[in-house]
Amino acid sequence: MRDPIVQYLSLNGKALKDWTIGVSGANERMDRWLAAQKEIGSRGRARDAIERGKVFLNGVAVSFSEAGRKLAVGDRVGYWEDRPGSARPRDREVVAARGSLAVIHEDAALIVANKPAGWLVEPLPGEEAGEVTLRDMLADHLRSRVRVRPHVVHRIDRDTSGLVLFALTVAARDALKAQFERRTPERLYLAIVHGHVVPAAGTWRDKLVWDRDRLIQKRAHVHEERAKDAIARYRVLEQHRRAALLEVSLVTGKRNQIRVQAGSRGYPLVGERLYAFGHTPQPGDPTMGRQALHAASLSFRHPVTGRQVTFAAPTPQDMRQLLAAIRRD
Repeated sequence: MRDPIVQYLSLNGKALKDWTIGVSGANERMDRWLAAQKEIGSRGRARDAIERGKVFLNGVAVSFSEAGRKLAVGDRVGYWEDRPGSARPRDREVVAARGSLAVIHEDAALIVANKPAGWLVEPLPGEEAGEVTLRDMLADHLRSRVRVRPHVVHRIDRDTSGLVLFALTVAARDALKAQFERRTPERLYLAIVHGHVVPAAGTWRDKLVWDRDRLIQKRAHVHEERAKDAIARYRVLEQHRRAALLEVSLVTGKRNQIRVQAGSRGYPLVGERLYAFGHTPQPGDPTMGRQALHAASLSFRHPVTGRQVTFAAPTPQDMRQLLAAIRRD
């Protein structure tokens, strides 16, 4: 449906700031194109303008999920800086998802959320917009707090559930990131893996390198230039006939780290599709619609008080059901 305010302005001859997209703007993301215009000036301001209902495409108000939409030759982009009602962010496509947002802790400096599986923490570089991320949900949750925005401190994979930490000030973000760089926070994960894990406790040490073309993590030669240390400690909490429940403590925090380290040792996560390393589930093996990995506990020093704080997220229902089935086997 066309925005009635835009129709009214059009009928009365009043103009928004209006651009017609030419060849040079074709196939450009809308938020990036707007950021290049002097009236906007940055990607952040472009996304904020979209969020507040100030941007229109071909006479229709643009929703937040359309920020990454590709422009076409002949598209008309409008910008109404002083649109009535745009002083605060309007609701986006978050209503249906609000019931899934679980805030574990919130104060003036930080917020800890329990991310459901299937959500991105934030848009990936080059990722098309069009879905609500955890960062979007928290921004919506925080919008009553003037000038407060969530800053990502660390990430977990889309299909991994559990705790994610955001800072609410730049100072808190910098202090928390410095802790992660020093490897002082304790991050405990629950993982359900195929097979019989031997030994029952130990440390995984690898050199990993991110394959930018295939977008996967790979084990690397110790002398490979871009290789990074990947260290995790694990212990078997439950060993069953076909699968095991592990507690994994990350020392380093590389992308997909637990998934690739477990899989490369012959214990791929149940539900793993990318790092199975040739493992083929047999009839009767446990199955799951995602990798069975949950960020269960997070401990760090509070960036303001300096006190050690610890937060926990309950095991999600799909993993509880999987464990129940494994225990019955």
